[in-house]
Amino acid sequence: MSDQRWVGVGKAEGDTAGAAVRAYTQAVVGEDPRLLVVFASQTHDLQTLVDSLDDCSGGLPLIGCSTAGEYATAGPGENGIVVTALGGPGFSVATTVVRGVSERLHDAGADAAACMTGVDSERPHRVLMLLTDGLAGDQQEIVRGAYSVLGASVPLVGGCAGDDLAMKQTHQFHGREVLTDAVVAAAIASDAPFGIGVRHGWRRVGEPMLVTESSNNRVYKLDERPALDVYLERLNAPAEARTDPEAFTRFASTHPLGMSRRSGEEQVRFIGGADFSDGSLSAIAEVPPGALVWSMEGDAESVLSATEAACADAVAALDGRAPIGLVAFDCIARRGVLGDDGGIQSEVARVAERAAGAPIAGFYTYGEIARTSGVSGFHNQTLVVLSVS
Repeated sequence: MSDQRWVGVGKAEGDTAGAAVRAYTQAVVGEDPRLLVVFASQTHDLQTLVDSLDDCSGGLPLIGCSTAGEYATAGPGENGIVVTALGGPGFSVATTVVRGVSERLHDAGADAAACMTGVDSERPHRVLMLLTDGLAGDQQEIVRGAYSVLGASVPLVGGCAGDDLAMKQTHQFHGREVLTDAVVAAAIASDAPFGIGVRHGWRRVGEPMLVTESSNNRVYKLDERPALDVYLERLNAPAEARTDPEAFTRFASTHPLGMSRRSGEEQVRFIGGADFSDGSLSAIAEVPPGALVWSMEGDAESVLSATEAACADAVAALDGRAPIGLVAFDCIARRGVLGDDGGIQSEVARVAERAAGAPIAGFYTYGEIARTSGVSGFHNQTLVVLSVS
């Protein structure tokens, strides 16, 4: 809490309507709530979820998405609902939804960013939160579209909705609407600073490979050979990952590619699937021809170190103010490395420790958004933390 601004987080499981009410009641801890941000498992009736929250709140602005897992201050959970509320006269909020994103990725990002005109321009600190359909195409194009409207002055933060690694269909929420192939956005202006931290914890393994044929999000050849063959050989993949698409997706979720762009910037790319007929790999964002890529690996220690660093960076950006809340966009692949037997509990505990008593909320994503400088800002297999003061 602060004199003018507050953040609250609620987490509940069980029947959808009841869990929605409980999470909402826990989250709204102050007067004058301005925004609800909802992360929820697709095991829930999502229409009942948003209807229940809208009834509770009396029509508060709401954005949200389905997940590959979610967490709050008390820890991670399965099949849950996490509601983050922020409020007080120190915030100004505007939301929007853009539909049919896969056919117009760049323009969709630009349209989403236009909601920034709806907030109080006199408040000195602003951020645009984007929740997207990670299966809709090259997410970097959405970021570029938003940047084309906002420029370098407004940071972007957010993540891609999940569906528990089914990789079939994700959902986005706006008010009472449950959508797919959409972007939902919240423009937030505040009297006090925001901070963003970005770390991944992966390291290069082996020699680089040249992307010799690719298109959009699909990689067809590495070093002039079928990309799938090279990927499996380099990583000495188990037999089931070589023939079973679901087994391949599970294996690939913890074996990303590192990518070196012509600019010298290194990014991590999540491999979401493979086509066993043509030997290609599918990624969540573009892997352009001519890029150098590496196999990447990580372990619990490197991932947890990245967690602490991302939180520390986010809090340090608050210019000495204490955080009143942290929101984390955490790649599902990091969860795969940490494991469900204590590893993800350790990660959430470290986020909570860096929050210094402020509430935390997060979800496991299919990709993360953090643009604080330059045009690029889409990440894979990374932790992005937004701190609010």
